[in-house]
Amino acid sequence: MESMSPISCPTTPRWNQDRPFLTGRFHQETRASSKLADSKRFPVDSSSSSGVDQAIGCHETPLQELIVIDDLLSALVGIEGRYISIIRFHGKEDRIAFQVDPSMDLALQELAKRIFPLCEYYLLIDQFVESSSQFKNGLVNHAFAAALRALLLDYQAMVAQLEHQFRLGRLSIQGLWFYCQPMMGSMRALAAVVQQASTKHFVGSGVLNLLQSQAKAMAGDNSVRSLLEKMTECASNAYLSILERSNWRACLLSFLWWVYEGIIEDPYGEFFIAENRSLKKESLSQDSTAKYWSQRYSLKDTIPGFLANIAATILTTGKYLNVMRECGHNVQVPISERSKLTIFGSNHHYLECIKAAHEFASIELVNLIKDKYDLIGRLRSIKHYLLLDQGDFLVHFMDIAREELNKKVHEVSVEKLQSLLDLALRTTAAAADPCHEDLTCCVDRASLLTTLGMHKDSDSNNIEDPVSITGLETFSLSYKVQWPLSIVISKKALSKYQLIFRFLFHCKHVERQLCGAWQIHQGIRSMNSKGTAIPRSSLLCRSMLKFISSLLHYLTFEVLEPNWHVMHDRLQSTRSVDEVIQHHDFFLDKCLRGCLLLLPDVLKKMEKLKSVCLQYAAATQWLISSSIDINSQSHPQKTMIRDTTVTESIFNFEREFNSELQSLGPVLSKGSQAEPYLTHLSQWILGVSKE
Repeated sequence: MESMSPISCPTTPRWNQDRPFLTGRFHQETRASSKLADSKRFPVDSSSSSGVDQAIGCHETPLQELIVIDDLLSALVGIEGRYISIIRFHGKEDRIAFQVDPSMDLALQELAKRIFPLCEYYLLIDQFVESSSQFKNGLVNHAFAAALRALLLDYQAMVAQLEHQFRLGRLSIQGLWFYCQPMMGSMRALAAVVQQASTKHFVGSGVLNLLQSQAKAMAGDNSVRSLLEKMTECASNAYLSILERSNWRACLLSFLWWVYEGIIEDPYGEFFIAENRSLKKESLSQDSTAKYWSQRYSLKDTIPGFLANIAATILTTGKYLNVMRECGHNVQVPISERSKLTIFGSNHHYLECIKAAHEFASIELVNLIKDKYDLIGRLRSIKHYLLLDQGDFLVHFMDIAREELNKKVHEVSVEKLQSLLDLALRTTAAAADPCHEDLTCCVDRASLLTTLGMHKDSDSNNIEDPVSITGLETFSLSYKVQWPLSIVISKKALSKYQLIFRFLFHCKHVERQLCGAWQIHQGIRSMNSKGTAIPRSSLLCRSMLKFISSLLHYLTFEVLEPNWHVMHDRLQSTRSVDEVIQHHDFFLDKCLRGCLLLLPDVLKKMEKLKSVCLQYAAATQWLISSSIDINSQSHPQKTMIRDTTVTESIFNFEREFNSELQSLGPVLSKGSQAEPYLTHLSQWILGVSKE
């Protein structure tokens, strides 16, 4: 699990625990003074010296009723009476219960027990208000507790009115029960919410979702449902209410800081978007496995229900604004749109505002990377160099770097290759490209098949010994990409470009070698080659050259160019950076597959054919010179042996090439069922093999 940004919040002052008289906790933690005799409140017989120490059953029923009503009025606000006490059960779940003196009249006991649940609900809610007001519980709990505190004030006002009626002698225990009943359902629902929130330590979105689910469960009771919806709205003010930042009263919400500024202002870790500060934007251009764009900011598991359907939109909106802020581009959603978000309720205006903010941020960022940072121009520049769209610099580079590239991979000097690359760029048409200075060279330590994970030690058909790999098989170009273009052209995307480049570069090398062999054949056309192996070698060279040229034509004009134009057209109409990334990645994946780099069987066959072509091109000079020497030999026996060797060598090359070419046909035909673009290449391969 990757670490998210640490959460720090102020600690609750110690005096809040040490001085319970400041919070009201003393009512529940100490015995009420009403336990002492209070003859002024109740006219008990003066001869009764023991006073309230007597069991309540010793009194007449009318007097018992007065005592019980007085105790119940205290119990309704969480204070023990003379004959009603609070019992606390400690265990897996702490529980509170009220009990009466068992000597009390049974009818009075029954009526009192009906009111006890309301007393218990009050205690639960009051304790939740006190505990949730601590800093560590977060803004949502603070807002919820404030709403509950306001409700309890109304509740206490009701109890005070009932006590006034009692003092006037107008309140019976039946009347007390009558007035308490309307509050019972609401207090029961709120008590269930706070008990579950306390037990499961809910904060932020968890509290909001709990309130919403409870409101839905109370669909049959309109008054309770309305109350819970009101509580949800008040608690949601942590997401949709005014915040203060430093000494400046901001007009933004905790939610707005993200939606309109791309900043997470979440001191209590309850916002539904998490920030992973360990991921840096520089990793995009340095690490091919970088997850900055997808994991720097991510959605948490718990999301407020009223934002669940639009959470992804909120996430991307803030990400876009954050990118622009990182670029020093100060942009804010227009004030007229911002003000609408403070309207929260059934009209869902906030949804419209979020969508408007998202559309604004999307278009603004796309325009920024297209216009100011010239995304299309950069992609076109990469196409020129890494997809060999402009080959003049490459031809010059391959000429001047031939000696260095022919060295073993561990002997190649990257610094020397870089200087030769700079020379080739400055002396060709590439010098007119202002981005050519961002081009660098690099040398891998493994072959293309190994890099793609297609080379296994157990493979008996390995076509190259790792020790014999030269710079020609491992050379590649790289491209310096700065923020914010690295979001689109990341290290991972560049790695895909480099794989395509390495395959194209090696194909170009094979073509150049075969062209050299063909030139040798053309140089001796005026000589009498009748009776030698030269005509057969010339035909083989022509077949090989056609194979590699057609392969390059297929890669360039049937794969890279069409896909590039499709991507280019799509990028013109994109309205978000995520769409740009999607189109760019789709283009690269399509090119990788079209260039056979994701098809192990086909690629291995192609590499084998290229290897045969290179071996033949390297042996051509010896084969031609040997054939010429045969005509000039004066010893028939030596001529026959030499002719047989040369002819056999050419036959071996021809047999191996045709065999590999023939075996490639069925592989392509089979692959064309899943990859239709292989059909043309398959038809061409079969055509070459019949020549």
